[in-house]
Amino acid sequence: MSRVVIALGGNAMTAADGSARPDDQRVAIERAAEPIADLVVAGHEVVITHGNGPQVGNLLVKNELAAHVVPPVPLDWCGAQTQGTIGLLLLDALDRALAARARPARVAALVSRTLVDADDAGFTEPTKPIGRYLPREQAAVMIEHGQMWQDRGEHGWRRVVASPEPRECLDVDAALVLLSAGYVVVCSGGGGVPVVRTEGGIVGVEAVIDKDLTAALLARDLAADVLIIATDVAAAVVGFGGPAPRALAVVTVDELTALAAQGHFASGSMGPKVEAALRFARSGNGFSAITSLDHIGDALEMNNATVVTAAI
Repeated sequence: MSRVVIALGGNAMTAADGSARPDDQRVAIERAAEPIADLVVAGHEVVITHGNGPQVGNLLVKNELAAHVVPPVPLDWCGAQTQGTIGLLLLDALDRALAARARPARVAALVSRTLVDADDAGFTEPTKPIGRYLPREQAAVMIEHGQMWQDRGEHGWRRVVASPEPRECLDVDAALVLLSAGYVVVCSGGGGVPVVRTEGGIVGVEAVIDKDLTAALLARDLAADVLIIATDVAAAVVGFGGPAPRALAVVTVDELTALAAQGHFASGSMGPKVEAALRFARSGNGFSAITSLDHIGDALEMNNATVVTAAI
């Protein structure tokens, strides 16, 4: 039996074309639940974390449309709301998938926080674009509510926020208690609700945290044996878009670090996944794997995936 952390990418939460209507999300999550249920039935301890970009995007649109009536909901609230929504869908989907396998369902979802540094450079100069483009006059309404927006030329204005480094998953102890009681646990969705520690206690902040980097931190703190980053491709690729692309199979931390330094993995797509895989593999707990949903079972056997190990 292994303790496995599975980081579900945005493709597991939406339709193939990226649509995030309620029915799209429900169908996509039901599909994601099937291979996860197989791991549970095989006897593995499973923790699930997930992205929430499309879901937060939907909430931001609602914020914008209603800004003249009610104040916008802050990003930490958006994160908590989407953790609850996606957690509910995963609970229902896993209940059904496990029942179909004659396995009693024991699944729990945690609204969970990730600590970041209050003095992270991202808060001084936010650079992470979120949400949709708006005309100047509509962006001005949101700026009046304290948000930072930038003029992006012909596309319009777009909001920018901090994307600080995750430092601590504050609700790991609760996840460990649930795991010890035999539960499948859903936690740290969307990178976790971003919070900072102040003299008055823990408070939420306007930021987004990379969910893959939080997944690596979560897997380390849970003493997981494997971190599986599930995306829409079966492996990381060297030379992507070139004449001779090559899918990576089993690689060491040193080998993958060198390839990343050569610029093979785009910062907006595969880059954070590679960095997360490296971070967990460096922790010495176990190995990381980047693969598609259909191959998460194979990834445990170091097949049909980019597998990152401390050494071969």
